[in-house]
Amino acid sequence: MSIWRVKPISAFEADMKKSDLKRVLGKWSLTAIGVGAIIGGGIFVLTGTGAYYHAGPALAISFIIAGIACVFAALCYSEFASILPVEGSAYAYAYGTIGEIFAWIIGWGLILEYAMGSMTVAVSWSGYFNKLLKLFHIKLPEWLTTDPASYTGEGFSMNLPAFLIVILVISLLIKGTKSAAKANNAIVILKVSAVIFVIIAGLFFINTANWSPFIPDATQIIEKETTHNAYGIGGIVSGAAAIFFAYVGFDAVSTQAGEAINPKKDVPFAIIASLLICTTLYILVSLVLTGMMNYKDFNPLGKYPEAIKAPVAYAFDIAGQGWAGFIITVAATIGLVSVLMVMIMGQSRIFLGMSKDGLIPSVFSKVNPISGTPKTNLMILGAIIATVAAFTPINKLADMTSFGTLFAFTMVCIAVWILRVKQPGLNRTFKVPALPVIAVLGIAINTYLIINLSIDAQLLSLGWLAVGIIVYFGYSKKRSRLNDTTTEE
Repeated sequence: MSIWRVKPISAFEADMKKSDLKRVLGKWSLTAIGVGAIIGGGIFVLTGTGAYYHAGPALAISFIIAGIACVFAALCYSEFASILPVEGSAYAYAYGTIGEIFAWIIGWGLILEYAMGSMTVAVSWSGYFNKLLKLFHIKLPEWLTTDPASYTGEGFSMNLPAFLIVILVISLLIKGTKSAAKANNAIVILKVSAVIFVIIAGLFFINTANWSPFIPDATQIIEKETTHNAYGIGGIVSGAAAIFFAYVGFDAVSTQAGEAINPKKDVPFAIIASLLICTTLYILVSLVLTGMMNYKDFNPLGKYPEAIKAPVAYAFDIAGQGWAGFIITVAATIGLVSVLMVMIMGQSRIFLGMSKDGLIPSVFSKVNPISGTPKTNLMILGAIIATVAAFTPINKLADMTSFGTLFAFTMVCIAVWILRVKQPGLNRTFKVPALPVIAVLGIAINTYLIINLSIDAQLLSLGWLAVGIIVYFGYSKKRSRLNDTTTEE
């Protein structure tokens, strides 16, 4: 039983024919899923973190670098999606090309990406929800809105809003993909409108002095007992790595291929369209935000300690435009729900694919015949995500999400190149132009960004992958469905 055995393309085709998932998503619904996941944490939350802890006003350059890294990966994802339009994303692509152990490692990394991403968004949503309540002069006690590591008091504390929003989203997803997609479409229209409003309205309150120097000199930020390297060219690159989590949305499109009406054409379209739309909006918002508010004012220990949690809304508040801050707070609070929805949905479909292959317990591949959704899968995921989000600080979650995303993107760039060499005759409705160049650039830039993540994130993520290897050899390898066949490629 070789760990490099490959799942035959014919087996994927058989899975597609007998899938219980309902094909209800067209190309614009898929694009909305991508936009729904991408626009959220990056614009409404991580802009403050990226500006203060990493790049300063040059955060716009960080977004450009991250966007370029994504384009290379997105092209590779699109070619794979045109060949293997199945749930499972990069995990499935690797299983059909390189081998089981490689696919398992990617799948394990995707679990990290989506689970940590969901938790990050839940915590982000809590920050905006609390700000929204304050606008109505309602203030929840700190011990009910703060994780234990960030709590300044004594005794028990948890982030209750983060816990509850996950439960709410799970209850919506269980009802069915079609109803969830409709809700997502409506939310996407709302938050894209809000982002365009931020860009246009914010132009009138830009102080160009806040952009000088555009690339601040490299320095160290000292907080309590920790130091953090920031600014300069290194800060721009580390900023790109830290905000990379915000681009996970187009990856989520590929996890929905099993529910797409015409996946071979529509999934590649949605992947590229959602990425281009959102990268443009990210760059413009980051320029407006750092023009409205000095990057140093996002200091969580400074004059505006709450600004880093809801940076866009606070920028308008500080500019004396509370009404605009109110609109943004409402839009962000509602908008982050769709990000959470898409991430949890993507996570559940990856679990579904891995479970069908026997690599994780069969409970994750059971699809409810009425709703056409993996109900038990979603409930288990919801319980875990809600609990961790309630007790973990946001910065740890965001960096580990970035690791999982960058790792998956690197592996996809490698896998698509291998498949082009091994099986050049496969029908591809979309082909990456100049593949060797695109693949090498994708591998290089994504690996470089991984290296520039925080040491804590790297160590925790590598620990996660090490646990994955143990699980594979201790459980998954023996239970793989490929053990029941003699077909190998």
